[in-house]
Amino acid sequence: MMRYAIVIEKAEGNYSAYVPDLPGCVTVGDTVEELMENMREAVEMHLEAIQEDGLPIPPRTLCE
Repeated sequence: MMRYAIVIEKAEGNYSAYVPDLPGCVTVGDTVEELMENMREAVEMHLEAIQEDGLPIPPRTLCE
């Protein structure tokens, strides 16, 4: 499984997140748990779409 860094932002009443290495890969959730579940699905769908378009998978930013 590929792992990507995500940025989580708290908003009024929910959370949003995006993946800097995958432009356009964003999601929201009412809780962090819901957000993370949505993000897993969003990354999977985003990577599938990239592959279907015949594009290379973007490199991942390493972070600890």
